[in-house]
Amino acid sequence: MSLKKVTLSDVQEITFVIAIEKLSYKEPIPPFTTRLPNKLESCLLTPFQKFNGKDLYPGLIKKASILLYLLISNHPLLNGNKRVALTTLLYFLLKNGKYLDADTMVLYNFTVWVAQSPSELKEQVVSGIELFLKTHLISLKE
Repeated sequence: MSLKKVTLSDVQEITFVIAIEKLSYKEPIPPFTTRLPNKLESCLLTPFQKFNGKDLYPGLIKKASILLYLLISNHPLLNGNKRVALTTLLYFLLKNGKYLDADTMVLYNFTVWVAQSPSELKEQVVSGIELFLKTHLISLKE
């Protein structure tokens, strides 16, 4: 089964809008057009990269983990990176028949942990994201 990707259009039309409407709080998220050129696109494409015909990030959990990490750590937006990253992750999982069984505070604390992690610990943080997803991932009923 081929995994469904999140496109730039998905982020602009769905996840970005949801993040603004539901997660703006006291810090507004700037307009989508202010994103940094090519950074967001790179974050969305990286999970699906191949080398010698093999996925660099095989499977849903590895793809979702690097997607979340990159969207948070690469700062493709002027503000709201954690909120848009989490919304994009949830949308990616939803497109692929999954969801996270975790409450809002757990998700918030988790994204803050990822954001505060030092870049030299990237591999360990991505492994931590994988463990978090394995622990909280549920299948949607068909």
